[in-house]
Amino acid sequence: MASTQDMGVRRFGRVNWLGMWTLAAREVRRFMAVWSQTLAAPLITAGLFLAVFNLAIGPSRGDVMGVPFIEFLAPGLLMMTVIQNAFANTSSAIMVAKVQGSIVDTLMPPLSPLELLLGYLAGGVGRGLVVGGVILLGSVLFLGTGVAHPLWLLIYVILGSTMLGSLGIIAAIFANKFDQMSAISNFIITPLSFLSGTFYSIDALPPVIRTLTHANPIFYLIDGVRFGVLGVSDSSPWLGLLVCLATTGAVMTMCWRWFKSGYRLKA
Repeated sequence: MASTQDMGVRRFGRVNWLGMWTLAAREVRRFMAVWSQTLAAPLITAGLFLAVFNLAIGPSRGDVMGVPFIEFLAPGLLMMTVIQNAFANTSSAIMVAKVQGSIVDTLMPPLSPLELLLGYLAGGVGRGLVVGGVILLGSVLFLGTGVAHPLWLLIYVILGSTMLGSLGIIAAIFANKFDQMSAISNFIITPLSFLSGTFYSIDALPPVIRTLTHANPIFYLIDGVRFGVLGVSDSSPWLGLLVCLATTGAVMTMCWRWFKSGYRLKA
């Protein structure tokens, strides 16, 4: 009769809940320990964006999609901040570990590729949810915005955090130096975030650029959060949900495969 080990069942069960929980808790504690940088700074940055745009063009700008411009802007800034922080959390965790040589401390314990992925993503999603919650609270208190569809808002914030958290893992595994990591962030993530309808409705764009925008998955994240907060959107939230689920599934699968093979992680 085959032993339990021969059947591929680890001595602590098919899922290492303790190990995965420990990694997730470490990632959450890591960003909470420097809350002034990871939580307070994004709130201040989003507030500055709103203040500058409101002072510069807010009074002279008419309604956008039937809502005041400053209210239209708030959900886009919320999601842009969420995804940037989710990306930063996972990418910095792995990049620092690789540069310091401590990545082996995470790879050595009996954690499967999926458990490693979920553990790292817990930090990115947790940071995204906390940052999003703080900015949403600020929008409600200072702008008087409500939440039209809370469930849609929560779904898109979790999806956005998961998608960009996974992209952060991919970027950190691929990069060998902080310069390469900065290049990925500056030339890929930031442009995709800014050109996703955060500051404008895509109806104002020329047809060719509007079509290209629809190929940007971050556009659907921004649009979905706007629908969740304001109840208006440039595209169907169901279409956005489908695109975001497919994109998130694809990047998570790539993360899993790289963790499984040890690509650029194992010497």
